[in-house]
Amino acid sequence: MDKFRMIFQFFQSNQESFMNGICGIMALASTQMYSAFDFNCPCLPHYNLAYGLGILLVPPFILFLLGFVLNNNISMLAEEWRRPQGQRGKDPAVLRYMFCSMAQRAMIAPAVWVSVTLLDGKCITCAFCTSVPVETLGNASHPHLSQGEIQRILARIPCKEIYNGQQLIDNEVAVRYLRCISQALGWCFVLLMTMLAFLVRSLRPCFSQAAFLKSRYWSHYIDIERKLFDETCAEHARSFAKVCIQQFFEGMSMDLVAARCHLPRKAPADAGEAAEKLLGITDQGTMNMALKSWHRCKPPLHLHPPALPTGNGWAGEGQPPTHPSMPRRETAAYYSWV
Repeated sequence: MDKFRMIFQFFQSNQESFMNGICGIMALASTQMYSAFDFNCPCLPHYNLAYGLGILLVPPFILFLLGFVLNNNISMLAEEWRRPQGQRGKDPAVLRYMFCSMAQRAMIAPAVWVSVTLLDGKCITCAFCTSVPVETLGNASHPHLSQGEIQRILARIPCKEIYNGQQLIDNEVAVRYLRCISQALGWCFVLLMTMLAFLVRSLRPCFSQAAFLKSRYWSHYIDIERKLFDETCAEHARSFAKVCIQQFFEGMSMDLVAARCHLPRKAPADAGEAAEKLLGITDQGTMNMALKSWHRCKPPLHLHPPALPTGNGWAGEGQPPTHPSMPRRETAAYYSWV
């Protein structure tokens, strides 16, 4: 249990670890789905190809879309892409980084499905059974068989219980031939995906490491900023609801006092703290205006230090330093040429 708890805490440590865990779970789920899937080839000349390629390509496409849906950054990417310009510019490099990061993670489960399907060989056997070279593997000079009849017999190769073309070509020979081709394609696909991932991970820092670091940093910033904004809005909503409920009960108490029912209760001690967290936003219209302002014109990424004290001397105790220096400015700005 301790190991599972440590793994769970690692997945929750940051957004990338969480999404890596989700993609790993989806990859395992894809293999379990294929193992539990009941593959039934129609064994008809005009349907085998559609069924085999459909099982090979349609589930990976669904898993790819599901990977985007389960990724929390898809809504953040859409919001950042569609929001107005406002006081903060939109960097295309950050948007590209976010999209590529989500696409790479969403491709894991489809790649696993395609690899497992090709290595198993059932889809290729069903889809291309009518393309078996009878001249090489069987008896192409079988009498009294037209081309259409030969196609109908070859289409029954995946269905051993109804196959009746042993005189034309042996069922086991055709299945082994197609399965060997499918497994060769599967291992080539696995090798291609591995080499592509290796090149992306190893060669990317050699060309655009600085731009990559900037894009990753500001992508993380957008994610953290969104989480903090949601937490602040939730805290404000909680304080707003608490003050509204307290004012409601205080009004009810005053009405009961006027009716001489009982004395009003003392207000809770945390009423002042809840009112302070409202930050002056005490009505629905002002809050809606603040939310619209955040969406339309987010504040620029430039932090201004507090103004220096003015008046007759320094605000604190003691005298000003004997060696005055220029005030230190701490700024955070983002410039990208990517």
